[in-house]
Amino acid sequence: MLNQKIAIVTGSNRGLGYAISHKLAQIENVRVVMTSRKETEGITAQQTLANQGLEVDFHPLDVTNNASIQQFTSWLQETYGRADILINNAGINPTGDPSEESVLTVQPQKILSTLETNVVAVAQICQALIPLMKAQNYGRIVNVSTEMASFHSIATDFYPLAPSYRLSKIALNGLTVLLAKELYDTNILVNAYSPGWLKTDMGSDNAPFTAEEGAETAIYLATLPEGGPQGKFFAEFRKFGGPIQLNW
Repeated sequence: MLNQKIAIVTGSNRGLGYAISHKLAQIENVRVVMTSRKETEGITAQQTLANQGLEVDFHPLDVTNNASIQQFTSWLQETYGRADILINNAGINPTGDPSEESVLTVQPQKILSTLETNVVAVAQICQALIPLMKAQNYGRIVNVSTEMASFHSIATDFYPLAPSYRLSKIALNGLTVLLAKELYDTNILVNAYSPGWLKTDMGSDNAPFTAEEGAETAIYLATLPEGGPQGKFFAEFRKFGGPIQLNW
């Protein structure tokens, strides 16, 4: 266990988080810690992967609750004494709400609650776990974003307006760059990526791609070598067949 990389995946009881956990756990010397707010679902997901012979653990974690984050961090320190990889996957998308069809109708409280989960919670979990990474001068942080947050294409893309979701992911991209700037002289690499439109509860069955396909870029960023990209925004692999950076 001393030689294992400990990889934490938030919101991993289903969808993209589950797919990322599955792929990471298949990498030699990586032990995955799956987390989710819904403990029963999280345990079921962990047991499904464990039954495949994969080294995965589970611990409940509500990323919007500071007490839950502190409890999780204490458990992580006591159990492993380290954190090597953090995939900030947990998030919400209220796009199905009719008020999200226009900036003129979006509810301010909906913007705030989306920001709380998609941005503030990420900042809080990073504040808790980056000290563990600094202690060994190693870390890989992957923030799950979206092309819908790209200023380069936001005015002309064909995606829904989705103001709460877009604003939260724009802020997440900003957080990614700020963290990278602060950690520039360390071996802790922070990047964001867009998994694309996936067949998940958030993406719906109408989406063209699977969660497994959406997980590919996350695995690349989670296993970057020393001196790899820092503070960048990546597309999903299937678009270009490899790691391609997007414009912020």
